[in-house]
Amino acid sequence: MKLNKTLQNILDNFDNSGKLFIAGNRNVIKLFEYEGAIINVKAFKVPNWINKIIYNYFRNSKARRSFNYATILLERGIGTPKPIAYYEQKSFFGLGKSYYISQHLEFDLMFRDLVEENNYPNRDIILKQFMSFCYKLHENGIEFLDHSPGNTLIKKENEKEYSFYLVDLNRMIFHKKMTFEQRMKNLSRLTPYKDMIQIMSKEYAALSNEEENLVFGTLWKFTSEFQYKFYRKKRIKNKLKFWK
Repeated sequence: MKLNKTLQNILDNFDNSGKLFIAGNRNVIKLFEYEGAIINVKAFKVPNWINKIIYNYFRNSKARRSFNYATILLERGIGTPKPIAYYEQKSFFGLGKSYYISQHLEFDLMFRDLVEENNYPNRDIILKQFMSFCYKLHENGIEFLDHSPGNTLIKKENEKEYSFYLVDLNRMIFHKKMTFEQRMKNLSRLTPYKDMIQIMSKEYAALSNEEENLVFGTLWKFTSEFQYKFYRKKRIKNKLKFWK
């Protein structure tokens, strides 16, 4: 995507300017002023040599997918920070640096806060409204593959009303129609806590006209399976570190 002079200048000076927002193992996010507002610039880790070729010739880069998917989400009425641009540094040897640029969203909490704080204010209300958001996502055939606690931002609109915004968008599948099992599996990474699953299941059942026991039983099954695999993988990693 061709950028205007101001955005190109921001990317050219990315390493030495801007306000650091997130410094992850793989990606870095910084904040910049742009046209009287704050923008969010995500720099993706330069891929290994195999992925350099794949992302250059056979598959869209994470930056391009993030931009395209954000556009689709907004077209379907699903909250996400407004996309502005993406940039890919390409050569004969493959994809180098890549960036995704969006409006910066001032949010009040992440879904993770509800998981970590059992007494978070209006926790049950937020959970119910979040299920309405997820149901709309699923009704639109959108399977958000990174549907985890840190990838939903929540903004408080008033005392009892909240808005939800998805981030980290580069992995999605778009279906004509999602099956019940696909929907439940898509919610299975959000929380390990049974009390939250019960509230979420009850609300999703009411929205989808499914039996509440079926929703809870299926969601709890997938959640338990995910938690088992997650902690098993973590234990293996810890053992490997110990023997290094």
